[in-house]
Amino acid sequence: MWDFLALGLRNISHRRTRSILTVIGIFIGIAAVVSLISLGDGLQQVVAGEFQKLGTDKITIMATAGGMMSSPMASEISANPLTDEDVSLIKRVRGVKAVAGMLMKSATLDFKSVKKSGFIYGIPTDENMKMFEDMNSIEIVQGRKFTRTDRNVIIVGSYFATDMFDKKKVKIGDVITVNNRDMRVIGIMKSVGNRMDDSSVYAPMETVRDVFSEPKLLSMIMVQTSPGAEPAEVASAIEKKMRDRRHEKEGEEDFSVSTSEQLMATFSLVFGAVQAVVIGIAAISLIVGGIGIMNTMYTSVMERTREIGIMKAIGARNSDILQIFLIESGILGLIGGLVGITIGAGIAKVAEIAAAQALGSNILKTSFTPELIIGALTFSFLIGALSGIMPARTASLMKPVDALRYE
Repeated sequence: MWDFLALGLRNISHRRTRSILTVIGIFIGIAAVVSLISLGDGLQQVVAGEFQKLGTDKITIMATAGGMMSSPMASEISANPLTDEDVSLIKRVRGVKAVAGMLMKSATLDFKSVKKSGFIYGIPTDENMKMFEDMNSIEIVQGRKFTRTDRNVIIVGSYFATDMFDKKKVKIGDVITVNNRDMRVIGIMKSVGNRMDDSSVYAPMETVRDVFSEPKLLSMIMVQTSPGAEPAEVASAIEKKMRDRRHEKEGEEDFSVSTSEQLMATFSLVFGAVQAVVIGIAAISLIVGGIGIMNTMYTSVMERTREIGIMKAIGARNSDILQIFLIESGILGLIGGLVGITIGAGIAKVAEIAAAQALGSNILKTSFTPELIIGALTFSFLIGALSGIMPARTASLMKPVDALRYE
């Protein structure tokens, strides 16, 4: 076996240029697959971590409208939006510990004559504020939190404070004009590594409702279940209560009720399907690479016909010739895999850095596991070996006399 391996390496090195051209298809395919899988796994780990911080005892209710997926903005256009009445209804469901509504509105933000568009979130300032802070990773590093009596004050994200207004720094006590309403900054949040969240503006619910003349509207309702309660069962009970109040049939609801585990499962399902399609497209180059190896091995068989005849004449068996060419084609695939893994890792890392700079977010992370590397190497070797089966079989079935006569 070691002799066959040495012979394969020698033959590849003697035809270096051809070998390099042959493995291009393999390493492009492996590079694409490795980079996509590593970024996908990293993203899933980050998202899973966020859901873990959210906790398994949380339930999220959002509206759906006009064929839209459930989202905070759907309540704006829904014929039957979420309101305070829904909160009152949910509070009476067995297994519910706390309920908090949130109102999300698009706004014009003005600071020192620099105007920007953004979102402002109206949040509770009562006993449910702690649950909302935990679910949204709100941590104040400067200033203070809201009190029950606060009005026309805001808490802003770290990016909002440092970079939102053309490098004009927002400090505690500064006034931001939100849709022509002056609001004083009382708190700045710790960065969470996500530009969207770090650009957030939070205000007391009553203030946002007053500015936008929305006395009852809610964009989202968050629920915390009681200790020992099964979130899925509580979610089902909430869904039934809301459906009955709205006189809607099961399956025709204009709202969604999801546990954190259901949200994670939905994300994993959708992301997995997208990743599979993208990787499938990238893997086409592996097929092209395999065809390239097959073509190269056929050429090699033709060039080495006399050599095959000599080996058979001195006692080489058909199985020996078969192994020689299979190992050689497998090595070509393996070389392509090694180069592809290196390039794929580089591409993934560059994508991670570029995303962090462009989005201001750490959500795109690379994840290189031993299973990924070993799997990529094994797959590339198998692609090479399988591509070499037909040429190797052709070589092994040659008759010594005919091979020796070949010119």
